[in-house]
This record gives sequence, C-alpha cells and structure tokens, in this order.
Amino acid sequence: MTQSFIPDGRRLLDAAEIARTMIRVKVPLDLHAVAAGGSSAFAWATPLRIADLLRFAVREAIGQRAPADKFSRSVARTLAGLAAGDFIIDIDGRSFTDADAVVVCERSADVRFFLAHRRRAALHRTRKTAR
Repeated sequence: MTQSFIPDGRRLLDAAEIARTMIRVKVPLDLHAVAAGGSSAFAWATPLRIADLLRFAVREAIGQRAPADKFSRSVARTLAGLAAGDFIIDIDGRSFTDADAVVVCERSADVRFFLAHRRRAALHRTRKTAR
C-alpha cells in the first residue's frame, strides 16, 4: 500500500477553498469634480456606477486590442446577465446586483463575479468525488 506524501491528502485537496479569480480595474480620477467642487476628496475616492466599473472590467478581461464590436457585445451580455440575476458582482468585498448602484472606489477596484445560483453539474460533481 502506497502512502501519500500529504497525510489525508485527498481530503485536504477536496476541502481546500476554490481559488477565485478577480479582475483589478484602475479607477479613473474625476478631475472635473475636484475642480468644480473645490474638494480634494474626489481625488482620493471616486464615485462610479457599477455599469461603468463593469465596462472597465470587460475591457481589462478581453484586452485593449480587442475589436470594438466584441467589446460592445461583451458589455451588453454582462449587463444583461446582471439584470437577469445570473450572477452577482463583488467589488472590494461588497456585493451588488444593480448596474445603476453607485460605489466609491480608490485608485483601483477588485471586481469578482459570482453565480447567483449553484449549477446542477457542479453539485453533481461534488457528490461523486465525496464518495
């Protein structure tokens, strides 16, 4: 009988948290708000709509060289999926389901996408590996 290098190796791997990927988005500085309002607070924290952050995240994910039509289709599908409730957006640890909501961000924002409902295939797969 061969022993694993890791005690209880398979159970440790099954219990490990699944690595979640994120998209780091650079938040643009709103110089007009700083100049018009006379407040330097907007230089440190910028209020943005979730839809705008999603546009930045899609651009970051597909790359700067992606064709404009691919970008517009990807943004439209992402916004439609959010409106339909297919997934939830997590921005810097705060969850959002509305594209019109406003979030205040500094320099960069970490954007994560989570499915709103667990998929059956994923449930079925975890039950098989647990046996």
